[in-house]
Amino acid sequence: MKRKVGILISGRGSNMAALIAAARNPDYPAEIACVLSNRPAAPGLSLADKAGIATIGLDHNDHASRESFDEAMNAALIASGVDLVACAGFMRLMSDAFVNAWAGRMINIHPSILPLFKGVDTHDRALEAGMRVHGCSVHFTTPELDAGPIIAQAVVPVLPGDDAKTLAARVLTAEHRLYPAALGLVASDKAVLAGNRVRLEASIDEAQRLWSPDLE
Repeated sequence: MKRKVGILISGRGSNMAALIAAARNPDYPAEIACVLSNRPAAPGLSLADKAGIATIGLDHNDHASRESFDEAMNAALIASGVDLVACAGFMRLMSDAFVNAWAGRMINIHPSILPLFKGVDTHDRALEAGMRVHGCSVHFTTPELDAGPIIAQAVVPVLPGDDAKTLAARVLTAEHRLYPAALGLVASDKAVLAGNRVRLEASIDEAQRLWSPDLE
């Protein structure tokens, strides 16, 4: 049976759209049960609705505390029959209780090669650090920000003349490929949380490596 996934967004939902597109494949091991946003006017909710996905708008400003909002969000996900949660640009810190309730069943995508550049402004920081490569990571969500066990990563080159905008666009293209693949691994139990590591049952092609600059 396919695993039911709830996607959390705060904005336009480009990674959400990539997950929805992947789930249209009959062989994909997950189905998108709902898309929830803490911003009822988030553009991504309209995109999800047009795709025939149930949408939930929960304004965090209507709640007196983070815990109250998270309780409402948890109830909405459970009512939707969700088994897995995928954070896709959900720009809000979550309470420990909520994160722990979904331990091993909630994942997030972050625009850096973790553990480098946790938090925001990752592309500017990568350029400032003089990185030759940059990328994105999918990890299980834990109470510590961007610190959960890593499921999958993608690497892109940092090109001469790059600024944060051009680098971000290159990373985003990689995100749209990586996130559906990583969610598929989790949904099919090929990537399972085991303590503070991920037990991975997936093929890895050593030849698919990136040198930057090209050393061959």
